[in-house]
Amino acid sequence: MTTTDHDPGPARPVGPAVRTGPVLFAYDGSDVAGYAIRYAATQLAPGREALVLCVWQPADVGFTPISPQHFDAADATAVQKAAAEIAAHGARLADAAGFRAHSTTAEAAPTWKGIVTTATERQVGLIVIGAHRHTGLVGHLLGSVASDVVAHAPGSVLLVHQRESHGADVVR
Repeated sequence: MTTTDHDPGPARPVGPAVRTGPVLFAYDGSDVAGYAIRYAATQLAPGREALVLCVWQPADVGFTPISPQHFDAADATAVQKAAAEIAAHGARLADAAGFRAHSTTAEAAPTWKGIVTTATERQVGLIVIGAHRHTGLVGHLLGSVASDVVAHAPGSVLLVHQRESHGADVVR
C-alpha cells in the first residue's frame, strides 16, 4: 500500500475575513476591568497591539477614579483629564500583562456606543470587557454596557465576569 502526503497549503478562513486588528480593552478603572486585561493576556499571544479605552461623560462619569484627588463631575475638562488618567492606568496594566498598549478616551453616551464606535473606527480584532453583573431592579434600570457591546459590536467580544465571593473570574 502506498500513501502520499497532501499539503493543503496555508489555512484560509471560511466566510468573512478574520479580524486581526488590535485588542480594545473597555477599561473603567474597576477591579473586574483590570482582571479582564490580565485574563485576556492568558488567552492571546504576547506582544499584541492593544488600545485601552475609557469612555466618559460629564455629570454621569462612567468610570472609577484611581486618584484620590477630587474633580468636579460637571466640568468636562476635569472629567476628560480623569478619564485619560484611568485609560493610562489601564494601558500600564496591559503593558505589564504583555500587550503593546496605548490609551485613549471617548466622550459618549451611552457608554456602549463609545466602545462600539471606537472599535469600528480603529478596526479592532477583539473587544475585551468586564461585566459587573448588576441584577434585579438595579440591573434592569442601569442596563448592561457589556450586553449592549455584545449586541452591537462590529466583531468578537471577550466578556469577563466577576464572581461575587472570589473576585473576578471568567465564566462561560
